Amino acid sequence: MEFETESIVGYPVCRGPVSSIVKQVTDRIQNAERPCCYFSCLNPHAVEMAARDAAFQSALLDADFLTADGVGVVYVSRLTGGRIAQRITGMDVFVSLTQAMNDAGDMSCYFLGSTEETLEKLRARMATDYPRVNISGTYSPPFKAEFDLRDTEMMIQRINEAKADVLWVGLTAPKQEKWIHTNRHRLDVGFAGPIGAAFDFYAGNIKRAGPTLQRLGLEWLPRLVQEPRRLWKRTFISAPSFFIRSFRYRLSQSKFKGTPQ
Repeated sequence: MEFETESIVGYPVCRGPVSSIVKQVTDRIQNAERPCCYFSCLNPHAVEMAARDAAFQSALLDADFLTADGVGVVYVSRLTGGRIAQRITGMDVFVSLTQAMNDAGDMSCYFLGSTEETLEKLRARMATDYPRVNISGTYSPPFKAEFDLRDTEMMIQRINEAKADVLWVGLTAPKQEKWIHTNRHRLDVGFAGPIGAAFDFYAGNIKRAGPTLQRLGLEWLPRLVQEPRRLWKRTFISAPSFFIRSFRYRLSQSKFKGTPQ
């Protein structure tokens, strides 16, 4: 797959739109290309985590494409003369690709992660919203900081037996990205997407901000109010650190370009 990208602190981020991304992913799935491709969402918090986690950084850099999940990424693009026009969140990719699968018909997906209760809610809503998409399986793995070999073998076996076209993974970052990155060559699916909070959004466990707040880049605000203990570091530590990192990266690139060859 080929996407028009631009560098955000060294990460190649898609300029979009999501329709172009979904078209390429759908074509790849229908052509049964293997190993599976996967994407990751790039936001300020992910950049800051990856700076301290080499495995996560590799998972991001090796992704088939990265989307501008955070409004901070869009702002940095604009401030540095880039052309990333809007955010593309995990939820955006999920909804757009699932709709394309529903339109095509005879396609299937598998949900890995979260709780049995949430997975049941996903099944019920999918049956209403996307009746032509077959849910070939779901699995709620043990809640652990890291999966052992037995856990991983169980997950891969269940996924491969289901023969799904798309694997949606909701294990929270960076665990979900690293798990896909490590196991992608063993997964018999066409596409894998680590979409974290999208499981809870779509199941109705967490209410997503309205279109106006999304458009203004303030979707983080109601989430912070709903989950302050979990999200305050993203807002008040990761975001400022990301902007400082972006400024330093831009400065270093400018100095490099100005160095005589």
